[in-house]
Amino acid sequence: MRIHRIYTPQGLAVGTRLRLEPTASKHLTQVLRLKAGDPLVLFNGDGRDYAGVLCSAERASAQVQIDAVGEPEPVPALAITLALGISRGERMDYALQKAVELGVARVRPLFTERSVVRLRDERLQKRVQHWQGVIVAACEQSGRRRLPRLAGPEALLDWLPRAQPGGLLLDHRGAVPLPSLSPPADDRLTVLVGPEGGLAPAEREAALGQGFRAVRLGPRIMRTETAPLAALAAIQTLWGDFRA
Repeated sequence: MRIHRIYTPQGLAVGTRLRLEPTASKHLTQVLRLKAGDPLVLFNGDGRDYAGVLCSAERASAQVQIDAVGEPEPVPALAITLALGISRGERMDYALQKAVELGVARVRPLFTERSVVRLRDERLQKRVQHWQGVIVAACEQSGRRRLPRLAGPEALLDWLPRAQPGGLLLDHRGAVPLPSLSPPADDRLTVLVGPEGGLAPAEREAALGQGFRAVRLGPRIMRTETAPLAALAAIQTLWGDFRA
């Protein structure tokens, strides 16, 4: 029997009983159709899973009794920040979902010159909430106990001066293949990916001027939702937790 994992922002502790948020309650009772007495697992991003039992299966206010806590999720060997040019709906969602599955620690959405998505004010706030939901759902599915951080969206040229030195710029014109690089000097790495159409020439030069290295992923041009995933898988294999 599959035991479902559900995220809650609440504090969790063994022996406590808590009432879940309406959205989580509806998902448990209406989508998953769990009943009182069914086991489940909660997590809040603190690095641990909390095993419990559904005590009350009310549609908008399910209650859970927490009975046990699991071991902490190991700290990743390499904390990867994905700086991602904002792309259209499903492409952005796909990149976020798979990046979480591949172990990214932080996501920084970036507005670029060629971004076709223009968001402001309330629309931007709703989209950020949607992206956070994509990240949470990916953690629920993949078993991650630490929630990747979603940083606030901002313009690429505003963000670059504060970016970690030594990051990688994915660029099919790059002279250096990814496997030829040496491991990062510390346990952090930033990967920068443009939106549909890539970065504009001035943005590319600005990134290189801030110490980013242009690297290529083989002989083919990849889509904006494919390139970061190929890079993350390769990075995890070369220097990250795929080696464990």
